[in-house]
Amino acid sequence: MRPCYPPGATVAKDEGQQASALRRHQQQQQQKNQAMPLVILSGLPSSGKSRRAQELKVFFETRLAAQQPQQQQQQQSRTQDESAQKPKEYRIHVVNDESLNLNKHISYSTAAEEKKARGALMSAVERLLSKDDIVIVDSLNYIKGFRYQLYCVARAIGTPHCVVFCGCLPDLARQWNTASGAYPEKIFEELVVRFEEPDSRTRWDSPLFVVVPDDTKLPEDEIWDAVILKKAKPPNLSTVVNVVKETNYLYEFDQTTQNVLQAILDAQKTGDPTRQIKAPLSSILLQLPPTRVVTLSELRRLRRQFTAINKMHTLLDMTRVAEGFVEYLNHNLNS
Repeated sequence: MRPCYPPGATVAKDEGQQASALRRHQQQQQQKNQAMPLVILSGLPSSGKSRRAQELKVFFETRLAAQQPQQQQQQQSRTQDESAQKPKEYRIHVVNDESLNLNKHISYSTAAEEKKARGALMSAVERLLSKDDIVIVDSLNYIKGFRYQLYCVARAIGTPHCVVFCGCLPDLARQWNTASGAYPEKIFEELVVRFEEPDSRTRWDSPLFVVVPDDTKLPEDEIWDAVILKKAKPPNLSTVVNVVKETNYLYEFDQTTQNVLQAILDAQKTGDPTRQIKAPLSSILLQLPPTRVVTLSELRRLRRQFTAINKMHTLLDMTRVAEGFVEYLNHNLNS
């Protein structure tokens, strides 16, 4: 029986040439069906998102430009017809407050203004995103519900997406914000408190790539594989043994102690402040003082003291950090 070949494939004289022709055709079909992604940056205000967005834009431009000669050569090998379709020219867009002429001092001042700003951002993404356009959303994207809406836009169009989380200590972000003046101090503090960190276990935050200020470059190849070549997603963080690297230790230390503070604040808002609290990662119960309400400023002061004492102990796991912080709070709040 005469073998069948896909349309456009060249029938070669021997099996080696036939296999080579089939591989070339498969590569052509993969490029033809290639859809451009939506990349969502997320992070605290003044945490370096715009810098990472520009790095990502340059990477995509360079990588796509390198593919152009190969695509043109493949096009010429298929046909010499001058009317043949030209290789696609992909466009890259960075959508942020500046591109939308949004003033951070106004857009995040009230809930109504912030809702208008998110509406403008969503409209821009819906207008620009297509299978021929890469859209990089360089904004806070700190509300998980809004990230879910962006995910739904990408899914409706049939394009892949990913989230790049710029992990940064609030103290460092606060320092950078003071230097740049990007956000008024009050707005900055409110946004930090309301920030909802991306979670790779949810489909709208996956695949998730985390970068910290010490990282000299983005995980570019992994991002390319996940959202351009659409290879297998990186393993879920919950299934991988997490060895804390020294460069990431302060970030994870900060998150662990912040979660303990949040548990205290939630307990004082919703329940009996005199009861014992089960803090995240800690098997030791936290006992609040029975005669008064602990203020946020007091908790922050104790957290800064605990951090100064323990920030150099980079071999501690986060369970020991949480339990040590709970013991420190029990001693200082009830003495």
